Amino acid sequence: MYTNKQIWNVSYPILLSLLAQNIINVTDTAFLGRVGEVALGAAAMGGLFYICIFTVAFGFSIGSQIIIARRNGEGQYQQVGPVMIQGCIFLLALAFFAVGLARYWGGDIMRVIVSSEAIYEATMEFINWRVFGFFFSFMGAMFRAFYIGITRTKVLTINAIVMALINVALDYAMIFGKWGFPEMGIKGAAIASVIAEASSILFYLSYTYITVNLKTYNLNRFRSFDVKLLLRVLSISCFTMLQYFLSMGTFFVFFMVVERIGQRELAIANIVRSIYIVMFIPVNALSAAANSLVSNTIGSGGIKNVIPLVVKIVRFSFLLMVGLASVIAIFPKAILSIYTNDLGLIEASVSSVYVICVAMVIASAANVVFNSVSGTGNTRSALLLESITLVFYVAYMLFVGSVLKAPVEVCFTTEIIYYLLLLVASYIYFKKAKWQDKRI
Repeated sequence: MYTNKQIWNVSYPILLSLLAQNIINVTDTAFLGRVGEVALGAAAMGGLFYICIFTVAFGFSIGSQIIIARRNGEGQYQQVGPVMIQGCIFLLALAFFAVGLARYWGGDIMRVIVSSEAIYEATMEFINWRVFGFFFSFMGAMFRAFYIGITRTKVLTINAIVMALINVALDYAMIFGKWGFPEMGIKGAAIASVIAEASSILFYLSYTYITVNLKTYNLNRFRSFDVKLLLRVLSISCFTMLQYFLSMGTFFVFFMVVERIGQRELAIANIVRSIYIVMFIPVNALSAAANSLVSNTIGSGGIKNVIPLVVKIVRFSFLLMVGLASVIAIFPKAILSIYTNDLGLIEASVSSVYVICVAMVIASAANVVFNSVSGTGNTRSALLLESITLVFYVAYMLFVGSVLKAPVEVCFTTEIIYYLLLLVASYIYFKKAKWQDKRI
């Protein structure tokens, strides 16, 4: 049974790495918020397009992480490396496909989603450069899976700090035309993010070569494409790939609905989304830790310890989020001023901030329990739970946004509905399902 200290030792490097990684999002939003509402809205739509495709790769890496963690818990270290290597080969091929898809059909997709011509043009300027980051972010997802799976998470923090520092510096230089760079606006934000992700991969490769015992994990021999191993990984990963894509795709629906309400509303949604993502960092970190620790616990034969472990992580996550949400709810205008100096935009965003504070308190428990479901290896059930919940999410969002034309803060209440349903569904899974005998 893991102690609170052990849970924290696995979680806090993930938390710090996510914090540093999300500086990219915060920096883009904060800088582009000073360029104008069109740039801010375009960054939101272009960024979501990028993330929707990236989540497919991220879902694959989560499935790989579950298998790596299980083998690590079983002490079968020699089987870890082949999963990592085949995953990298597969995701590199997927990145080529994703870039081609985005470059050739991205414009057609965004035409359907974006109604404003100005936002469409700016969004495509962003996407046409941003998509080259797939080559690096897809590989980064596999390195993240490897290090979380073997519970060596401190490297994630160092890597993310390197990436964040490079992105902040290049954002400032390329968006506003500083230090000899031309003023590129939203295109500069996209290029800066790609370079930052490339630097992340260079760091991971160097760190792994220098500090990891490649022989122990069977990483010292490059293998040809192993179809049987890949299919085994995909038998777990295919469900998480679809799950993450559907989850982010429905968030895309949220922004599509808000964009049709108005340009100001889209700007508000993008700023509040950025705060939402920052608030989600501790939840995401503890959820990733729960996923890995549950899989490790089952792999080492400690099935009876799974439920007490999940409860302990939920309590940790809940208390942490109550503290963070309270601070943000007390000082919303100070937080919003990081993203924009438009007083009207700040005032209009306060109500939405209050809504997401409530949503994130619920998410602190729901997401940990849900990721523990995946940690048992039953990713098919996790996909089913997510799919059922997302049906209600989309239906509610379309009703309040498209039918009622409700204000943005009312649209954001769909997050409260989503996390309540996810928590209930995940709780029922652990109480009723036969998860103890799942083999991977």
